[in-house]
Amino acid sequence: MFPAKTSLFEPHNLLPSDGQAINHGPIFSADESDQFFNKLMSGLPWRSDVIKMFGKTITTTRKVAWVGDDGLDYTYSGTTKRPLPWTPLLKQLKNRLEGQLGESFNSCLLNLYHDGGEGMSWHRDNESTIIPHSTIASLSFGAKRRFHFKHIETKERITTELEHGSLLVMAGEIQSHWLHALPKSKTITSPRINLTFRKMKLS
Repeated sequence: MFPAKTSLFEPHNLLPSDGQAINHGPIFSADESDQFFNKLMSGLPWRSDVIKMFGKTITTTRKVAWVGDDGLDYTYSGTTKRPLPWTPLLKQLKNRLEGQLGESFNSCLLNLYHDGGEGMSWHRDNESTIIPHSTIASLSFGAKRRFHFKHIETKERITTELEHGSLLVMAGEIQSHWLHALPKSKTITSPRINLTFRKMKLS
């Protein structure tokens, strides 16, 4: 288990209504976060994401890895991924989050953004294979990036920053009412790894 980082950052819900997006700030020390980043970068078989949009097949420069319990295939954007087995490090990170949050997770989608030229457009994590309204715990390592939320009806926007070693928790009705996005930025030249721990339906 990893010790909790002592921080003056006060976790708070970023959203005024219709769900929770709680930014816990960095939960690991800078040295721990550096070690995790390096091990994740070299210890996973990263692959470019292949998605279907508007009838076209697109191969992204952003790379991904899908890890989870046996049988937890993940289908999104017209493609299906079969899970890689949990590595010791990912198991430890999962246990750390489960202990802190009182939640259980059976899968993790990892994204590798090489620099600020790679991002993620507006979307919701509401695929049919995800247990509805289940908590998603998002860890970030590497470059600090802005992260946006947009309410589907009111169009209200909320922006936060995800720092090296930080934790963002999305829970409740958020996926029904809010979109989220990782905007591109020309000024960011270093990579970021994001881990989203999820709870998928067993087939």
